[in-house]
Amino acid sequence: MKKLNKLEPINNFEPLVDENSQILILGSFPSVKSRENAFYYGNPQNRFWKVLASIFNEKVPTNIEEKIVLCKANHIALWDVVASSNLQGSSDLTLAKSAYSLSNIKGLLSKFPNIQKIVCNGKLAYKILCKNFSDLNIDIICLPSTSPANTSFKLEAWQKELS
Repeated sequence: MKKLNKLEPINNFEPLVDENSQILILGSFPSVKSRENAFYYGNPQNRFWKVLASIFNEKVPTNIEEKIVLCKANHIALWDVVASSNLQGSSDLTLAKSAYSLSNIKGLLSKFPNIQKIVCNGKLAYKILCKNFSDLNIDIICLPSTSPANTSFKLEAWQKELS
């Protein structure tokens, strides 16, 4: 685990999870737009909410309450593998080189035993998770990032894992 430097650390969001959650979707860390909007995948260019709505045949949520309802109705939990960071922008490349601390993934899985698999939204979340939590006894899937920076996004992989 890396140590935080003198820059003021930024914290991730609380996990969106309940006792009915079956799939935990882990991102790496909230983007600047998400932090401004105070919720997961807050950049309007990010495909995340459109992808979930499409897979579950729902309308695309337009506010935080609708996003929470969409996740809970489909037994989806959300969190980020990085708990806090001195990251100033949104880039995964910058995050990978920044100082950060990890979320308590083991504690969350222990508290919510109905979670049957972890889906990582992108390679960085997957890499950090596998490097630091190699002893998790749960399926871990790496899916293409829904970030607008990922120009080679494929919906089919998401459909396969969440349908």
